[in-house]
Amino acid sequence: MRVLGIETSCDETSAAVVSGTPTAMVIESLVILSQDVHRLFGGVVPEIASRQHLTGIVPAVDAALHDAGVSPGDLDAIAVTYAPGLVGALLVGTSYAKAFAYAHDVPVVPVHHLEGHLFATLLEHEQAAPPFTALLVSGGHTLLLDVPAWGRYTLLGQTRDDAAGEAFDKVAKLLGLPYPGGRPIEQLAA
Repeated sequence: MRVLGIETSCDETSAAVVSGTPTAMVIESLVILSQDVHRLFGGVVPEIASRQHLTGIVPAVDAALHDAGVSPGDLDAIAVTYAPGLVGALLVGTSYAKAFAYAHDVPVVPVHHLEGHLFATLLEHEQAAPPFTALLVSGGHTLLLDVPAWGRYTLLGQTRDDAAGEAFDKVAKLLGLPYPGGRPIEQLAA
């Protein structure tokens, strides 16, 4: 199976081609277009992020297909982040994925952003399999989950109004450190 993945939940426009089986996946290509414009503001500005996705989505997908040496006809599906994230940013990715899928007669698979983080672990650590407890620290979302099996999750805790990743950016801004704040704070703490 060969899948084109599209991710636009926040401030990076990403596209990748992945092939294989759930237990033996190969990343054929990965294109990440970062939005450095947010450094000017010390954090993500949702409207600017959406506009950057509009300009980056076509080049990112074209580059991912080119780098993998595949055409749209070689794809079995398109996976796209549908939630959670910035509404405008998600709309760019899902709208593009639906149109691309319709034009090339392939199915669209909606992917929950945070579930994608869970499964991404398998790309580097094939032995990572449930049961386990997961701490997901994404830019705008933080979840603590019990994962007894793939697709089965029990929410143990979550942030309500801010997330650990966003807190790092805010603290970095207060300290005069660069954006994104996670790495500079980690280096300073060491």
